[in-house]
Amino acid sequence: MSNSVVLRAEGLTRHYTVAGGGLRPAQTVKALTDVSFELRAGQTLAVVGESGCGKSTLARVAALIEAPDAGRLLIEEDDAAAADKARRRHLRRTVQMVFQDPYGSLNPRKKVSTILEEPLVINTRMSRRERSEHARQLMTKVGLSQEHYNRYPHMFSGGQRQRVAIARALMLDPKIVVADEPVSALDVSIQAQVLNLFTDLQAELGLAYLFITHDLSVVRHTADDVLVMYLGRIVENGPASRIFSAPAHPYTQALLASTPAVNPELRHERVSIHGEPPSPIDPPSGCAFHERCPFAGPRCATERPLLRSFNGREVACHFAEAIASGERRPKAPEVTAEAS
Repeated sequence: MSNSVVLRAEGLTRHYTVAGGGLRPAQTVKALTDVSFELRAGQTLAVVGESGCGKSTLARVAALIEAPDAGRLLIEEDDAAAADKARRRHLRRTVQMVFQDPYGSLNPRKKVSTILEEPLVINTRMSRRERSEHARQLMTKVGLSQEHYNRYPHMFSGGQRQRVAIARALMLDPKIVVADEPVSALDVSIQAQVLNLFTDLQAELGLAYLFITHDLSVVRHTADDVLVMYLGRIVENGPASRIFSAPAHPYTQALLASTPAVNPELRHERVSIHGEPPSPIDPPSGCAFHERCPFAGPRCATERPLLRSFNGREVACHFAEAIASGERRPKAPEVTAEAS
């Protein structure tokens, strides 16, 4: 299988303007700032972080649902933003998306047959018989029986609905699938089944996945590379094996420490962070994580760390070397004595 780059992001930036009201001026939400990465054929890039870090915005930009304000998104070496209408239409077939909510992403008034065939009606010249055959083949491939073909979404469980959504995403034979939290709305007992389906489809079809999640345990055994985001920027990016075994950024360390692990060898020393992420409307100066970071120093409050190479990955932290060597220890939490 070729390991060629099928999607490359260069400095992607996406900001939103929030209208003001009364005496309040309009404000800018900095959802995505200067994000760069590569996705290779047949591999999985997991994008992780807390709510509000920019994961879903990145998913919508990568799936060509939204255009970036700055930067380039290259699909098959074509800049999607600069492509003409015909080429952009082709690129949209190359990248398909599976949404988070299997209950909201399927039209309740349409049968599964119509939902699956609709992409073919819009984008191909297949006959009705060809569309039906293709849809039925994909239903079988995702583990649905033929008797489900003429049913409505409300007649399915959450896991079955997500299988329908996955089949719909594959109808146009894409090379890239953007999966935005595809198992977070499902019961834990069903999540593993759907994740195994993603893995099987990737092995069979050579798909490249941009897998968005807030839960590192979901992608521990499936991701080839991991991209960790905080407040719209990348803080760590590299091979999953390195990031899971020895996270370099304090935020990645905190995410991994909060992930349950039965195997003691997979457990990480707990790094405590406190409070909520800052507002993307008014991000802190310097390192956006410094107000919650147990390793932060005065430099962190004034100078934003650049993404740089460190120990086989990229990391945006001034003190990555000192933290890795143990020279820099977490600050003890402040204890306030109550007056007697």
